[in-house]
Amino acid sequence: MKINQISVVFFSATGRTRRAAEQVASALPLAADWLDITPHAADGLARSFGPDELVVWAAPVYGGRLALQAAQRFARLKGKQTPAVLLAVFGNRDYDDALLEMQDIAQAAGFVPFACAAPVAEHSLMPGIAAGRPDEQDAQQLADFARGLWQTLQQAPAAADLRVPAVKGKRPYKDYPSIPFKPAASQACVQCGVCARACPAGAIPLEHPNQTDKTRCLSCMRCVSVCPQGARSVNKLLLAAAGKAFALKFGARKEPEFFIGR
Repeated sequence: MKINQISVVFFSATGRTRRAAEQVASALPLAADWLDITPHAADGLARSFGPDELVVWAAPVYGGRLALQAAQRFARLKGKQTPAVLLAVFGNRDYDDALLEMQDIAQAAGFVPFACAAPVAEHSLMPGIAAGRPDEQDAQQLADFARGLWQTLQQAPAAADLRVPAVKGKRPYKDYPSIPFKPAASQACVQCGVCARACPAGAIPLEHPNQTDKTRCLSCMRCVSVCPQGARSVNKLLLAAAGKAFALKFGARKEPEFFIGR
């Protein structure tokens, strides 16, 4: 089948998920359009895609699930038998039900998710876990995956001939996790509002950006990563204690997983 357009739709709080998506997109033969659905301002965004387009979806995994905001924003995308590539990027622990959840959303919205992957990226909360990933080895594997999925596309007469691969996960999905680490602003905060505008969950009020609505916060660390003053952080003592336990269980290198319907 002939593909005339590639789009990458991504939810990336700290930039690592986008980097994994870039490594896939750069190995495809057409330049991609990029659509960032991370900020809260993207909440009402809706887009439609046709059968001659390829859409790459990319999102991080939080406790084995997609972030609620990412799931809702992906669900507003509409396809017409549109081939899709799904990337559920996890921080070296596990991706559990996230890839299956993403696959279900894509199919319900009219996409054909014939290629799926679970790349590994540096953990957003636990410094040092999968540090530097996706690295060169990951990049090579993601590029090979991209070339393989493109070959599958070229060999298929139409999107209806593409097969959706079985991926790991269970229905009903595991409960969405309660993550206890919520960033707070220090006295270094100058209330510039950068974090408030970037927050995916709208958990930081623009009129009081030194505050955080902990009931809405995803613990995605986006506010920490974008703050120009370095004024946002989580409790370092609690994080250090949790990080040691996490490293003992999940410190060993895990490899990405790939699925292409044949």
